[in-house]
Amino acid sequence: MPIEIKELNIKINVTDNQNPPASGDSSKGKLAQEDLVAQCVEQVLEIISKTRER
Repeated sequence: MPIEIKELNIKINVTDNQNPPASGDSSKGKLAQEDLVAQCVEQVLEIISKTRER
């Protein structure tokens, strides 16, 4: 008998332990952060689609 997940709660804590860039170029850090978020979203959606296939 398959298990059906009706609700999925995800909690994360993100801490930035890195020093800000000395050159003041914050766009580079923002792009890296957006890339990280995009990768996380992609992985979560992939996991959800795999669970729905079952």
